[in-house]
Amino acid sequence: MSDSNTTDFINPSTFILQGIPGLETAHVWISIPFCTMYVIAVLGNCIILYVVKRERSLHEPMYYFLCMLAIIDLVLSTSILPKELSIFWLSSREIDFSACLTQMYFILSFFMIESGTFVAMAFDRYVAICHPLRHSTILTNRVVAMIGLAVLLRGCVIVLPPVLLAHQWPYCRTNIVASTHCEHLAVVKLACANIQVSTSYGLFVVFGVTGLDVVFITLSYTQILRVILSLPTKDARIKTFGTCGSHLCAILAFYVPRFVSFLTHQFGQNVPPYTQVLMSNMYLVVPPTLNPIIYGVSIGQIRGRLLRLFPLNET
Repeated sequence: MSDSNTTDFINPSTFILQGIPGLETAHVWISIPFCTMYVIAVLGNCIILYVVKRERSLHEPMYYFLCMLAIIDLVLSTSILPKELSIFWLSSREIDFSACLTQMYFILSFFMIESGTFVAMAFDRYVAICHPLRHSTILTNRVVAMIGLAVLLRGCVIVLPPVLLAHQWPYCRTNIVASTHCEHLAVVKLACANIQVSTSYGLFVVFGVTGLDVVFITLSYTQILRVILSLPTKDARIKTFGTCGSHLCAILAFYVPRFVSFLTHQFGQNVPPYTQVLMSNMYLVVPPTLNPIIYGVSIGQIRGRLLRLFPLNET
């Protein structure tokens, strides 16, 4: 490491975001798909919120949770992409130490909130399909609000320890973060201290908390699949499964890149740094982009309202 990258500081006033290590010369080209995905994420999720708000027939638990997901995706994508684009376009790599920790907190907390929202959506589909006559009595507006509050509080509280630990570590080697954003592991690896407690807690969150969410989602959809297969006609099975297909696609797009990214950071010593950074971006950027497309295209009620509100042809 060169002398310019080494200092004698503890908790620097700023960090330097390197961008995508090894692909610095291609930053301008890489910015094109990132910018496109951000525009799609913002417009798509805003349209979902607008449609659900305007159409009273969509004021149901499923669409309330969908609105929660849209807001979460807007926060997640806005937490990282504007700064990333400033790195790609303007070489604006500096980020204040406090701002870096704030970005880290938003990324971690809203990832956990989105994971909890997927559990809530899976529970809603379970009740709607397995206990359709009791759906309106089980998932009242009050219950939906309580679930949303519980998901929000869990996400905000459970990620406080790693951020507080990241704040207290001494950073006396370098302030250059080999990433496009203040990802937790990319930052704490710069600390000149034993960070085992941080990495262990990260493992607990990913495989304990998030893993438990995946278990609940799997159990819900196992019961849903059992009910679908017991339906008397093929058309009924296809129609019922169609209401869940969008959720399954969104869930896979959310969890798979996250687990792959975490494993490459923890155990991928031979994985190129640019691959690790790109993977860490995928689980934060791709779901906010895909979710409004998936739900807008596959859910008939949303698609129908979109065609009514934004007709393709004027006569």
